[in-house]
Amino acid sequence: MAQTPQVETPLADAMVLFGATGDLSRRMVIPSLYFLDVDGHLPADYRILGTARAPQTREGFVEEVRQLLAARPDPIDEGVWNRFSQRLDYVACDATTKEGGAELKTHLKGAKRPMFFLAISPSLYAKVCGALAASGLATPESRIILEKPIGRDLETSREVNRAVGEVFDEERIFRIDHYLGKETVQNLIALRFANTLFEPLWNSLTIDHVQITVAETEGVGDRWPYYDEYGALRDMLQNHMLQLLCFVAMEPPADMDPRSVRNEKVKVLRSLRRFTRADAQNASVRGQYTKGVVGGKEAPSYESERGQATATETFVALRADIDNWRWAGVPFFLRTGKRMPEKRTQIVIQFKPVPHSIFGNAANEDLVANRLVIDLQPQEDIALTLMNKLPGVSKGGMRLQSMPLSLSLLSTYEGPGARRRIAYERLLIDVLHGDNTLFVRRDEVEEAWRWVDGVADAWTEAGLKPKPYAAGSWGPSGAFALIERSERAWLD
Repeated sequence: MAQTPQVETPLADAMVLFGATGDLSRRMVIPSLYFLDVDGHLPADYRILGTARAPQTREGFVEEVRQLLAARPDPIDEGVWNRFSQRLDYVACDATTKEGGAELKTHLKGAKRPMFFLAISPSLYAKVCGALAASGLATPESRIILEKPIGRDLETSREVNRAVGEVFDEERIFRIDHYLGKETVQNLIALRFANTLFEPLWNSLTIDHVQITVAETEGVGDRWPYYDEYGALRDMLQNHMLQLLCFVAMEPPADMDPRSVRNEKVKVLRSLRRFTRADAQNASVRGQYTKGVVGGKEAPSYESERGQATATETFVALRADIDNWRWAGVPFFLRTGKRMPEKRTQIVIQFKPVPHSIFGNAANEDLVANRLVIDLQPQEDIALTLMNKLPGVSKGGMRLQSMPLSLSLLSTYEGPGARRRIAYERLLIDVLHGDNTLFVRRDEVEEAWRWVDGVADAWTEAGLKPKPYAAGSWGPSGAFALIERSERAWLD
């Protein structure tokens, strides 16, 4: 039987960037659009309309974009800039009102498939969507990009999703998690499902445990009004870390169709064991940084940045268990925190040791279990440690050493003149083509919130308060006890 050919989604022909003068737009979104133009990925007639409440002329906005691109290490390509600058426009308006939507529409005349990037507070999502609907900009072919957080808990997440869903179909809603735009995260899919080597070993028979670490050296600083409402659990673990967990733990999808991939991720979230009061005490740690030293410089405490005492956590470590056939009995240890000794996002797949050693006593001291380490930042790398004979002749028989096999993206693909890509580039080109594989579906968001709400409720029931830890350390001592109770250790 002949296969039905896939219908290709038409390319978007414009972007409206809400919050165009904000930090996210300046650091990530606008440079990503420019680099996509450098690589020839933007359609010839593609337009970029920036909007915010700040008064600004088009000429002033274009000059600001020029300056922020000039401040980057990569020199501006004048030929590309001439083309890119012609795409840019700006309108100052209140985009939460019908009048603001109508003003945007006059600047988008002729655009049939605009994509709306909401780089603004999630509290404004519903009002902006209402204005887009009232002005007729929310067409059946338009697309909307939402930044995290989608709500603060399951209830508020449903409210946001309901408000956006009344205007846009689910297939046209792109909930962005920039971690999923990183090459190493996507390479994790290739590593697992494009190689026969790993998939037979990717289960509880051979894997001892999994560690996921997202460590940041910076503190909260001026972001404390936002952070104090969310904390490390809701700010990092609910989205970034659970997404990484899903890619590690999901079953092989039938294909790379967005529905197939996201269906498998939802199954993982539904299989996460719910937290209890006992788990709050024995399988989780909350922390808050005090003053210390990070990178050789003194760092203030979170309370001094905020100006008063607070029970918000800046560090979380916990054990998660996935109750299904593949992962039964394999603990997933997650930790994330501010003011850590180094910036690191890392996944560690720790395999079980060999069941029996045939080597002598001297070699047995060298023998360690295989480990797969996936580094996402600051450098992107995948390294598999294997045991190898130590070269030379040694007394008492063979000696062993652990040797890494590295798939470093930096050394393999980035030669002289190459640049580090921004994760948003990958995600924006997917929205351009209407591919939502690397975006988070509504039921994914809500399942993640359901589990995280359970953790927060267990903390409340157990009266678990954040423990202090010095800035520049790896968190409270309880974080080490958490993993050491199972005779394991963090990879530091």
